Amino acid sequence: MDGITQNMDKSLEALKHNFAKVRTGRANANVLADITVDYYGVPTPVTQVAAVKAPEAHLLVVEPWDKALVNAIVKAISASDLGITPSSDGMVVRLPFPAPTEERRRELVKECRELAEQAKISIRNIRRDYNNKLERDEDLSEDDVRREQAKVQKHTDEYVRRVDELLKAKEAEVMEI
Repeated sequence: MDGITQNMDKSLEALKHNFAKVRTGRANANVLADITVDYYGVPTPVTQVAAVKAPEAHLLVVEPWDKALVNAIVKAISASDLGITPSSDGMVVRLPFPAPTEERRRELVKECRELAEQAKISIRNIRRDYNNKLERDEDLSEDDVRREQAKVQKHTDEYVRRVDELLKAKEAEVMEI
């Protein structure tokens, strides 16, 4: 059961990571996690070449340690699919996060639901793989296999419930004005 728990935990962590990247109108440094800049020929995440601060709820300030990277950071953020227009004064990059419209918030909730469904599918796939392994195990009787599969199902139900809880919390955060 340890292997199944580890794999399902990974699915939950992936969901949390994906939820963190959903832009809710609040400044969140996690939206920059997948944006890379060319740092002396090496693609490097912005968060590793700059300090990212949120002085206000709707503003992120990116302060690169090497000031020569300011323009590269602005270009990388502009080229990304964040939908945020960065501004720079040559020293820092400012990212204003406008509050999303009602329609945009509904789209974000839909996106969150899709991410949650992907996590549920992942968890169900783990259950299927584990059940198949149980069925192939020749040391177990049919009754033992059924008992173990019932335990796996309870485990799966618990993780699906956790996904639903995370989704409910994220929906509330997205719909908050």
